[in-house]
Amino acid sequence: MIQTAPQVMLKPTSVFCASFELSATKWKLAFSDADRRRLVTIDAGDWISFDREVAKARLRFGLEEQTKLFTCYEAGRDGFWIHRELLKRGIENVIVDPSSIEVSRRARRAKTDSLDAISLVEKLAKHLRGEKVWQVIQVPTLADEDARRPHRERERLTKERTAHITRVKALLALFGVRLNDVRHFEKVQERLPPALRAEVIRELDRLKLVNEQLVGLAAARKEAVREHQVPNALKIEQLETLKAIGPTTATVLVSELFGWRSFKNGKQVGACAGLAPTPYSSGDLEREQGISKAGNKRVRVLCVEIAWVWLRHQPESALAKWFEQRFAKGSGRSRRVGIVALARKLLVALWRFVEHGLVPEGAILKS
Repeated sequence: MIQTAPQVMLKPTSVFCASFELSATKWKLAFSDADRRRLVTIDAGDWISFDREVAKARLRFGLEEQTKLFTCYEAGRDGFWIHRELLKRGIENVIVDPSSIEVSRRARRAKTDSLDAISLVEKLAKHLRGEKVWQVIQVPTLADEDARRPHRERERLTKERTAHITRVKALLALFGVRLNDVRHFEKVQERLPPALRAEVIRELDRLKLVNEQLVGLAAARKEAVREHQVPNALKIEQLETLKAIGPTTATVLVSELFGWRSFKNGKQVGACAGLAPTPYSSGDLEREQGISKAGNKRVRVLCVEIAWVWLRHQPESALAKWFEQRFAKGSGRSRRVGIVALARKLLVALWRFVEHGLVPEGAILKS
């Protein structure tokens, strides 16, 4: 007979939980005392109504005033401001990764905001008992969250710049005009009809504005790091001392990963970036499914780019030699698989360099 560890059951009056199901205009609230449930709807951001509904639920459940309230909601468009408001009110809150919540595998299942809110509050009670029901998101401080804005804006502006250039070239192609550099538009503008020429000029004006904003962001970032006006500026400067690591790379890695997140080991670092392997083993069937991709996509993509640059600028490092021995002589697919493995190893090495000052073996520092 299989024996299981005894479970500690909480008394109905010893837990008071609430979950948020958020939308743009309405919030669905589900309250529970581990025995009964109460479901209400309030306007989004109406904290007066929230306090009133909490008091009503406490009264209906017969809970004492000192019974602590625990809340949760799924990460999404609203970010962390709700979490911070709840903390101000003395309420302990957790933000849940929606993709980590298990769902029914039946062909059809009912899904409504009410059902989702009830499911969340039930899982919150299990979470408080120590059961593994979801992944909780680590919340950055307000300063750390704000420090991510410049490089994310830069990312969007870079995509916008590419879109403007592509659009100009596509318009020129309508009349058989090929132009490698759109800055030389004056040389070919007389070959275009007036309306099209005016459209291209307006597109180039928007491109000019984007370029000016990118230059301004780069200058502001450099000044902020030099004057230590951003969190973890010392870590950014430390990363920049490594050859192959530029200012943008250092800023993104520290702001997104190394600055405010805490890791116990290299496995956690790789998993946070979605670079952890995902083996599939069932019976006699065993295969590797590739990386999980269940992490920070921005960091994951950057790490792969860094890995290629690392091979070029740090050829004598132990990581570069490992790649050359294992994958360099293989096929194109083999090299692509190898570069992802190198990206994971490199990310862990950079974390150790930032946290413990361990320079990657054989790596060269900038003079």
